[in-house]
Amino acid sequence: MLTTLLPSSSMPSLSIWELFSFDSFAHAFLFGVLTFLMIVGLTKQFSYIKLRLYAIRASLIISFLFGVFVELTQHFFIQGRQGDLLDVLANTIGCLLGVVLFKWVYIW
Repeated sequence: MLTTLLPSSSMPSLSIWELFSFDSFAHAFLFGVLTFLMIVGLTKQFSYIKLRLYAIRASLIISFLFGVFVELTQHFFIQGRQGDLLDVLANTIGCLLGVVLFKWVYIW
């Protein structure tokens, strides 16, 4: 997750639409993995039963809010970076893909 705070000059760029850039794919991939692993972890714990029952919902909300927090941190505190709504969109798409992956592996 630390790579989300790297300066944009260190990211490779592709000459495709901005939504399909390397940066967007990296965000979607990292947040997909984050959400998937968070759901798996929350469903396997037994300390907080409600959190276990609502693992998908909680993981989706926590991952989404973390993505928004990362973008706000980039915008206000990291010199050379700026917050981007397309990155928030890529983070959210990655979170949803993490949920789909979890359901595909464990439920369907």
